[in-house]
This record gives sequence, C-alpha cells and structure tokens, in this order.
Amino acid sequence: MQLTVLDPLNADQAFPPLNKALKHPNGLLAVGGCLSNNRLINAYRHGVFPWYNPDEPILWWSPDPRLVLFPDQLVVSRSLHKLLKKKLFTITYDQAFSRVIEACAKPRKEESGTWISHEINQAYNSLHWQGVAHSAEVWLDGELVGGLYGLALGRVFFGESMFYTKPDASKVAFVTLVEHLKSWNYQLIDCQVHTSHLARFGAQEIDRAHFAKLLDEYCDSPASQAAWQFE
Repeated sequence: MQLTVLDPLNADQAFPPLNKALKHPNGLLAVGGCLSNNRLINAYRHGVFPWYNPDEPILWWSPDPRLVLFPDQLVVSRSLHKLLKKKLFTITYDQAFSRVIEACAKPRKEESGTWISHEINQAYNSLHWQGVAHSAEVWLDGELVGGLYGLALGRVFFGESMFYTKPDASKVAFVTLVEHLKSWNYQLIDCQVHTSHLARFGAQEIDRAHFAKLLDEYCDSPASQAAWQFE
C-alpha cells in the first residue's frame, strides 16, 4: 500500500481514512506535510499524531489498537497514594511548558537520541501559546523534577511525553493531572500505544474505530469553564 504524501503548503489537507494505515509498522498513515498549528490540531482531532526521527521526513501515525485512559477509571497504587498524601511536591500547570518539553527531549539512559527535535519543540510551544498544548510541572524545593505535556481538544487530553529527575515525580504529575481532568469533565485521555507503566494506572487498549468515534463525541464538546484556569 502506498502512503499518502501530505503537501507541506496545505495545512488543511485531509488525512486519509484511518483504516488505510499500515499494519506493519502498526499505524503508519502518511508522510510529509508540516507541523503548523492547523496541521497538528487536525491530526489529533482525527486520531493521528507525528512521530519520527530528526533525520526522517515527518511520519504520521494512527495505531490500532489505541491505548486510552478513562479518567474515572484511574488506578492509584497504595504506595503512590501515601506519597501524594505527604504533599512533598508542588504541582503547577502551564508555568514552565518550554522547560518541560526540553526535559522530555533529553535522551533516556537507555537511548542515544530523541524524537523531540528542535522542530517538534517549536511546534508544540506554538500550540501552547495558542492555548492548545499544556503542561503539568512537579517541583521539589523550587527545582523542576518532573512533568508532562500534551494537547487538550474539547474533553480529550492527548498525552505526549513525561519526564522525571526524582523518583515518582512523573507519576505524581500524571495522577494529579488526571484528577484535575476528571473535575473539568474530561472524558478521555489518549496514551497512544501500550506501555506497562500506563496500564498500571488503568489505561486500556481499544480498537481504532472506537477511538475515532470517541473523538467525534468528545473533541467538539467543551470542558468545564474552569479548565486550565489557575490563580
């Protein structure tokens, strides 16, 4: 099957139907295009996200199945619950987006590189300035020690990446954010592909067609007016 090549000058060009995505590699749907705000918002709204190495063209993915978390099905371990009650960390939102994505871009110990290139960094910072991309930050004694970022469309949060420099800091960011999303009437958190780490929080795999229907139901439905509004 031949992949659709997206026009980099036409950010409104439609993606091909999700069922046209390759099975091997799982979910590869299109190539090329751009990382403009319109292109990225259109991608996430339709169940597609970019993921590629810096030396590759832009690759667009929609894997099947899709890992999601329904906020009211969040699972918090006993040990993490105890840690949260101690309130050792300070949690903020949208206070250090650029620092969070830069920290997420640093290669992990077992990796030599990162997919979060300078181009990706700039694109998601632009979405943040537009009020679409958001971050959660975890601080310890004034030091940024963990966090995550993603996109919010309607009542869906699309998680992208997280990091930590202190044990459990990213877990605290994730759980605290999910609790806020629940209070803001969010109905779905996109976790993209299966990881045992996220599965322990209650994330589950659903088929791509079901995921697309949930996006149609929730992406155009507004969340609580209090969402992402902090003193």
